[in-house]
Amino acid sequence: MSLPPSTHYDKLIARAQTLAPTPCAIAHPCDEPSLSAALEARDLGLLHPILVGPEHKIRDTAAQYRLHLGDARIVDAPHSHAAAECAVALVRGGEAALLMKGSLHTDELMHEVVARATGLRSGRRISHVFIMEVPTYPEPLFITDAAINIFPDLETKADIIRNVIDLHHGLGLGEPRVAILSAVEQVTPNIPSTIEAAALCKMADRGQIVGGVLDGPLALDNAISPDAARIKGIRSLVAGVAQVLVVPDLEAGNMLAKNLTFLANAEAAGIVLGARVPIILTSRADSPRSRLASCAVAAIYANHLATQQARALA
Repeated sequence: MSLPPSTHYDKLIARAQTLAPTPCAIAHPCDEPSLSAALEARDLGLLHPILVGPEHKIRDTAAQYRLHLGDARIVDAPHSHAAAECAVALVRGGEAALLMKGSLHTDELMHEVVARATGLRSGRRISHVFIMEVPTYPEPLFITDAAINIFPDLETKADIIRNVIDLHHGLGLGEPRVAILSAVEQVTPNIPSTIEAAALCKMADRGQIVGGVLDGPLALDNAISPDAARIKGIRSLVAGVAQVLVVPDLEAGNMLAKNLTFLANAEAAGIVLGARVPIILTSRADSPRSRLASCAVAAIYANHLATQQARALA
C-alpha cells in the first residue's frame, strides 16, 4: 500500500512498523470498513488480527469485497454480542494485547469491556482520545473525551487527563501541553467547567496529576492560537500552543472533532484508554488512513505498556 507524503500519521505508522505486529482481537468484523482495516493493518505489519464473529459472514464479506483473508485466524461466534464477549475473553486470556471494534455498536463492545467479573477494567476510568491530524496545525492535536464519558465529574476528568498524558508519553511525544477548555478563560461561578478546570490545574500543582503541563480554563481560540492568547494577555506554557484539548463534556468534544474533520479536512484516529489494553474504536465514516493511524497508535502504545510492565517485573 503506497502512502502519500509524510504527515504526522505517516510517522506513527512508520514507527509502528518497526515493532513486532501486535495480536489484536477484532470483534465482529462483518462489514467492509472493519474487515479491510484489520487486513490492511496486517499487511502493513501493524497488527496480527484475530477475527471474532460469525465465520460465514466474515468469509462472505471478504469474498464480496475481494479481501484476502490469507492465514488470518477466525474465531467463530454466532452474533455480535457473543463476538464482543469472546474478543474480550481473548484479551483476558493473554492471546491478544489489543481490542478492536468491528461492525457492532460501541455500547455493545464497551458493555463487555466494563463488565466487573469478566471485563477489562483497571484502576483508571475509561476514556477516549482522538488524535487529530489538522492541516492548519503544526502538531497532532489530541481531543478528549469525545466518545465515552458524557458528563464527566472532576475525578473522571482527572483520569481523562492522566490517560491522555500517558498516551502522549507512550507515543514518544514527550510531556504534553494540556489545555482544559471552557467557553471563557476566566474562572466564572456560573460556568462550572471553569471551576473544574482551575481545580484540575491545582491538582497538577500538588502532584495529583503528573507528566504534563496544564492550564485552564482556556477558550478554544486562546488554547490553539498564539495571536488570540497574546491579544487576551494570557501568558502560559500552554496558551496558544496546546497539544491536548480536554473538553467539558462529550457533546462539546464530539462537535469539536467532527467540525475539524468535516470543515477543516482533518483526520481523526481514535483510541480508548484506561482499560487493561488499548481499544481501537473506528467509525464507518472514518477514512482508511484514519483507521490505519488508529491501529498504529494502539500498537505503539500497547508495546510501550508491555515494555513498562516488563521493567516493573525485572
